Amino acid sequence: MAEAKASSSSSSKKTKQSESNKVKDKKGPSTQASAASTAPKYSKAARRFYNQNIREPQRLSKVLAAAGVASRRSSEELIFEGKVTVNGTVCTSPQTRVDLSKDSIYVNGNRLSKKLPPKLYFALNKPKGYICSCGEEPKSVVSLFDDFLKGWVCSKINASRIPKPRLFTVGRLDVATTGLIIVTNDGTVSLPKGFLILQMNCPRSKISFSDQCLCCRYIATVDGSVHKRHLIAISEGTVIEGTKCIPDLVELLPGQPDASRPRLRIVVHEGRNHEVRELVKYAGLQIYSLKRVRIGEFRLPSDLGLGKYVELKQADIKLLDANSQKIA
Repeated sequence: MAEAKASSSSSSKKTKQSESNKVKDKKGPSTQASAASTAPKYSKAARRFYNQNIREPQRLSKVLAAAGVASRRSSEELIFEGKVTVNGTVCTSPQTRVDLSKDSIYVNGNRLSKKLPPKLYFALNKPKGYICSCGEEPKSVVSLFDDFLKGWVCSKINASRIPKPRLFTVGRLDVATTGLIIVTNDGTVSLPKGFLILQMNCPRSKISFSDQCLCCRYIATVDGSVHKRHLIAISEGTVIEGTKCIPDLVELLPGQPDASRPRLRIVVHEGRNHEVRELVKYAGLQIYSLKRVRIGEFRLPSDLGLGKYVELKQADIKLLDANSQKIA
């Protein structure tokens, strides 16, 4: 009897173990698949270190743009024209994957440096009469950085052979508008979120992201008197390029002893071409001067003179990223 009970108990244990193993087998693959599908989370510092120090092969056009040769589109044109060689062979495909640390790349007979310039971000107080272009126009916004680039050539390249950056504006302001504009050499997908929104809302962009907004604050100085009906007309918005544009905020600022003309604070996020000017014009007012003083949560420094710039720190960039949906 004892032997029978022992055998029965051992057989019951075996059946339980086999059942538990079956359950584990059923759960195992799914849990492993879920664990594999869940990507590990890395800190921003770890991702930044990876991007800066561990470079994977990238598209040729992207490498040329990052090296400051030309814009992404102009770099593609250089490649199509057969002016770029990789390891001694003419390359006509912008999608070709290259490793800057290993491959030998020449553009118009000049060898591309193995080192890339660092990512730079500037806040510029744009003067009136300057256009937002990265070309060689005498009164382009980028021409205000000539002294910076000359200093770069004299000091940094001779010491560490890092090529000078190719600067351009993020978004744009029209030629008659002054104030805050961002200038950078970062044309890659690593742009901060706020900068990407500025680029997408640029009048030149054909992409429309209605759920993405980066509020910009303008101070509009107008001729004549401002009445309640003008404020109501501006707040109701107007149609610009086939789209109804409504400002987020419109208010009349208190008068100042040294300012004879009334001033309006207008907050928009659409980024349409001449949007603020069209809103004021629709209300029956005429703009005397227009200045952008804020992008997102980043304010134009009060001590930054016209034509002057300041390099943005990580804390400043976070102001563009963190509260992009907040009305300024």
